[in-house]
Amino acid sequence: MATLLVKMTTITILLFIWIILFNDVTSDCGCQKFDRKTTDTRSISGQVCQKRAQGAHSHYRDYYGELEPKIADMSLLPGGTVYMGTDKPHFPADREGPERQVKLKDFYIDKYEVSNEAFAKFVLHTNYTTEAERYGDSFLFKSLLSPSEQKNLEDFRVASAVWWYKVAGVNWRRPNGVDSNIDHLGRHPVVHVSWRDAVEYCKWAGKRLPSEAEWEAACRGGKEHKLFPWGNKLMPRNEHWLNIWQGDFPDGNLAEDGFEYTSPVDAFRQNMYDLHNMVGNVWEWTADLWDVNDVSDNPNRVKKGGSYLCHKSYCYRYRCAARSQNTEDSSAGNLGFRCAKNA
Repeated sequence: MATLLVKMTTITILLFIWIILFNDVTSDCGCQKFDRKTTDTRSISGQVCQKRAQGAHSHYRDYYGELEPKIADMSLLPGGTVYMGTDKPHFPADREGPERQVKLKDFYIDKYEVSNEAFAKFVLHTNYTTEAERYGDSFLFKSLLSPSEQKNLEDFRVASAVWWYKVAGVNWRRPNGVDSNIDHLGRHPVVHVSWRDAVEYCKWAGKRLPSEAEWEAACRGGKEHKLFPWGNKLMPRNEHWLNIWQGDFPDGNLAEDGFEYTSPVDAFRQNMYDLHNMVGNVWEWTADLWDVNDVSDNPNRVKKGGSYLCHKSYCYRYRCAARSQNTEDSSAGNLGFRCAKNA
């Protein structure tokens, strides 16, 4: 019995020594430290400590920024199995549900919506003309029109949403009316761009539009079963986290979030992926067809995120799982985009 106790004690001491000698080397790869300072990654190539390995649905960045080439103003999101959709749809007709799992590869996504100044560079280099410019009109919200303009354009309203008017001369250069300009809106999102316009910009930039699944994974910010990129509460700490409508829709925007119309693309940081304005501000085009079997010349494409005109009483679509659609050639004063890129 005494011999057995001696052996057990010896084993315990050896095990304790092994832990002291090797624990710091093998068990701490920095998963608890989002500000890890590692600069030389050659010795850990192929051994990235990925938090998602602890659970199939974890979806954090796992220090990819330290191990992969960085792309300016883009965030690298880890692939894996993620949730999209919801089993509690607010708009069943939008096919928000069911909640399901999808597999994604690593991908980059813009931290910000494409701005007017960025789109202007694209146009300068390519001499591109948007569809709104070619058609000669786009859709504008009523509050951007004077009472006399609204009366003159009564016959050009959207029948199911009479606060929207088709207005001649409105385009990305004149986003808030024919007499407006973008002189002081360089960092605001470009609007009045169609899906095709967005595709052309992304191609020029060496990128592409995100798929709906990629967009939603980015929106969720590594969280599961949450309404918004930051969680379930609309105003944590009683602060505004997005640009939407406050007041009575469609009349009387109180602009309590600081913005009556669009906000700068970097105004609201919304999750740990360093993504801004994923919900609110402007709708964002995705690559996906609304109906996968649609082979028409002008199919509907999925758009996500809601806009500064969304209000819970009417358009509660500033949730990650929410979705809507427009035809590829559509453009409006609350419709923009951001790009993605393969990792």
